[in-house]
Amino acid sequence: MKKALVCIAGLICILAAFSYAADKPAAEANKGAGLKTANVKTAKMNASGKVVEISSTAIKIERSIKGNAEIMEFALENPVQDIVVNDSVKIDYSVKDGKLTASRVAKPGAAKNSGKNGPKQTKEKPASAMK
Repeated sequence: MKKALVCIAGLICILAAFSYAADKPAAEANKGAGLKTANVKTAKMNASGKVVEISSTAIKIERSIKGNAEIMEFALENPVQDIVVNDSVKIDYSVKDGKLTASRVAKPGAAKNSGKNGPKQTKEKPASAMK
């Protein structure tokens, strides 16, 4: 008799679990899965080399990897200033619509801006007068 009651109680628990699982329609449950795939981040990469050609919309650099010279062409998001042919540059880029798109182009030796106030300036303290 006890075995029959335990089996019936277990069957009721299993049926209750199925009824709670079936509460959400399938379309509503899958809606969240589609949103998660839309937020895929693109990988940011970088390359450095010598400028071969530059225009307001594109830049070509020549870089050498293990002795092999390679020319890479990038579309520019924003026009660059102070970069001319034969300058060494470092480019941060990503792949957008099958094209290499440069988000930042900079000379490797250029000093970075340290914020709003610019470079720190130290004031010299006057020497104390000895009496």
